[in-house]
Amino acid sequence: MSETESLTERTRKKRSRALLWGVIAAVVLYLIIRNFSAFSNILLVGLGFGAVVLVHEFGHFIVAKLSDVKVEAFSIRFPPALVGIQRKENGYRVRLFPKFSEKEGEPEAERLSFTFGKKGRSSETEYRIGVIPIGGFVKMLGQDDVGPVKTTDDPRSYANKPVVSRMAILAAGVICNVISAMLIFMIVFTIGIQLPPAVIGGVRPDSPAAEAGLKAGDEVIEIVGKSENLDFSNIQVAAALSDVNEPVKMRVRHEDGSEEELSIVAEQFEGSPLRLFGIEPAKSLTIAKVADVNSLRERLGLIPGDHMTAVNGIDVQTHWQMMEVVRNCLAPTVVISGLRGDNEEDSKSIESEIQLGLETAQKRIKSESDLSHIYSMVPRLQIEAADLKTGLREGDIILSVGGIENPTFKELRDVTAEYEKKELDIKVLRSDANGVEETIEVSVVPKRPTGGKRALIGIYPILDAEHAVVAKTISVEDGPVKLDIPRGAEIQVVDGVPVSNFYDIIREIRRYPGERITLDWRLDEEVAGSVALDVDSDGGSITVKSTFAEYIPFDDLRRLYRAGNPIEAVGMGYKKTLMFITQTYLTLRRLVSRDVSPKSLIGPVGILAASYTIVSERPFVYYAYFLGLISACIAVVNFLPLPPLDGGLVVLLVVEKIKGSALSERTQGIIAYAGWVLIAGFFLYITFNDVVRTFFG
Repeated sequence: MSETESLTERTRKKRSRALLWGVIAAVVLYLIIRNFSAFSNILLVGLGFGAVVLVHEFGHFIVAKLSDVKVEAFSIRFPPALVGIQRKENGYRVRLFPKFSEKEGEPEAERLSFTFGKKGRSSETEYRIGVIPIGGFVKMLGQDDVGPVKTTDDPRSYANKPVVSRMAILAAGVICNVISAMLIFMIVFTIGIQLPPAVIGGVRPDSPAAEAGLKAGDEVIEIVGKSENLDFSNIQVAAALSDVNEPVKMRVRHEDGSEEELSIVAEQFEGSPLRLFGIEPAKSLTIAKVADVNSLRERLGLIPGDHMTAVNGIDVQTHWQMMEVVRNCLAPTVVISGLRGDNEEDSKSIESEIQLGLETAQKRIKSESDLSHIYSMVPRLQIEAADLKTGLREGDIILSVGGIENPTFKELRDVTAEYEKKELDIKVLRSDANGVEETIEVSVVPKRPTGGKRALIGIYPILDAEHAVVAKTISVEDGPVKLDIPRGAEIQVVDGVPVSNFYDIIREIRRYPGERITLDWRLDEEVAGSVALDVDSDGGSITVKSTFAEYIPFDDLRRLYRAGNPIEAVGMGYKKTLMFITQTYLTLRRLVSRDVSPKSLIGPVGILAASYTIVSERPFVYYAYFLGLISACIAVVNFLPLPPLDGGLVVLLVVEKIKGSALSERTQGIIAYAGWVLIAGFFLYITFNDVVRTFFG
């Protein structure tokens, strides 16, 4: 082929590539215009995440330049490159979409490139943006992240610089990330940000917090020696990063103003990859934003922004006050009321009637006496939520499990543990759309989740309050006398008044404080009877509590965290950066000791998904806060003593300094490749978890 034909062929290929990328650009532009809001959020996420990487790589870049190291390329994100720009003598050369397999020395005509601008002094560094939206790199002469340091006689080679200079270049990225995190937090706290305070919104009945006596409304004012500007994340971090069986010291202020010092040992609950105290963050009385406003309106008669002020006519000031009123309702429904509107002048009163259910227990269940009951009577179990793969459905009433008729919550847990990895037969009573009840039999295989303490079958049970059937009567220490009612019997009359469910039973019993009444029951057509019941005067023998049967999306309680002056902003920024650095380091240490599950970690996919959610739903200051957190985390991760991370390369330099010479290229290559394999495997693992968590659950 002649030189003219070769040039014509190269020109044709170049034009074909230009046409292809032109079509792709047109399609992308069309999609951007059609989805501009989503695109702007994605762009902001990309810019923010890219800025964090840029800061890190800029640290390497600027110190390398100051050390007179030749920097061949500065890239944000990983190859292949989307675009590259470099100053040449005849102007700025721009390369678009270079070949994935581009080789050194390939003729310029083979590339989609152009030059613009005035002539000037040529630059040795090409600035690039890569395709893979994570990380970045600075390519220096004589240095390769993938393999060993390359030997060369060039005095400007990275390999020929003193060990101290190379250490400074490597450490500069981490230092810049730490500084940027501090600056971000300083700006955030100067502006002010609303964060969940260290106030307890709820306590799990079977948790260490419940055993310690913590209650909703308590505020943690000191934990693990920290007392200034505490928010709820301080509580979560203290629990998650504590050692196994390590008591975590805290000081708590109760609602009455009294203070108490406590030591609580966190534990790992089923389904949680981290250790917890069993404390829930506080909620506000305002309905939060939701994706489907129409569904919320149809289901509950509420919309985002509605502010609740009363329950059954009782004024409430906090969410936990509202929940306390609800727990003591012990009725089928409750009426919550509030205001709708942006200000008091334009607001209007609203009401919504909400269905209630009965909780299974109020404390850790060690024995049957810990079960919720009504004068020793325990209602049957009803399924409030279930994994559809089990064959069980919401609303099913459990009639038997593993041969035990009308099991209590404790019996259900014991049988489930006994049948771990074995087929377990369950019989339920199910109502169809017309209210017709039929008996259904299913089989499930209880399995123990990763890190869990017991086998589970994928259901969340509550008590069946809609029927008056007694699953079992129990003996309660220092409680009411156990009633002589057979398992599965139905209460039909309370002191002469017919009843059809446990709400009726509770209502009638409450009418006779300090008196003796009679309960009539029936087991079947042939077996029936009655028992005497001595009603106490304070209602303490009724331990069941009500709970919302339907989910109400209350917004988180938030408190303004803002510095009073620049000096305070510096202090708050420094402490928050130090907290996240310590948190990241301890998380990784607990990961190695297997005290923290790898499933609790998030990778680039999870970070980008979280970033998009924050950008689309919250003011920008929250995204800035998140970027500060990411910057602090990147600093720690990059300084781990594992090649090819910066910390691992510093370790190799320390070895070189002690040894008097660098390790052989072969040894460096083996270490680098082994490190990349380990990092790539771990990256794929957390990315898989990110994808599953983000898109499937």
